[in-house]
Amino acid sequence: MSLINDLDPGIILLQEHWLTPANLSKFDYLFDDYFCFGGSAMSGVVESGPLRGRPFGGLMCLINNALREVTQTVYCSERLAIVRIANFLIVNVYFLCVGTLNRQSLCEDLLAEIGAWCDQFQSTGDVTDYGG
Repeated sequence: MSLINDLDPGIILLQEHWLTPANLSKFDYLFDDYFCFGGSAMSGVVESGPLRGRPFGGLMCLINNALREVTQTVYCSERLAIVRIANFLIVNVYFLCVGTLNRQSLCEDLLAEIGAWCDQFQSTGDVTDYGG
């Protein structure tokens, strides 16, 4: 919290918050100056019964309320959140850890999905191109 108070960042991208879907609203209570959106990687685990083992995954985007008028949520899932702020496309991605079945294939799918979103916005001229 002191980092946020000291620096007053416009955007905070979090990963590994470990919250279940029912607890995602805690971000709204803890960060009054930000609006939050994201996902929990534990949706499937929680839906199948009581939680066993340690929590895992999840990502969250916190956007300062001062940027609300120029912000558009583009896409959000348990491993990928994309937001457009003015003419910038911000991508928050949670890649799978080593040991995950089909990890390489799933990571390639995530990268392809990110590329498709970037291409979509690049072709419409809605985002800034810095090359690179």
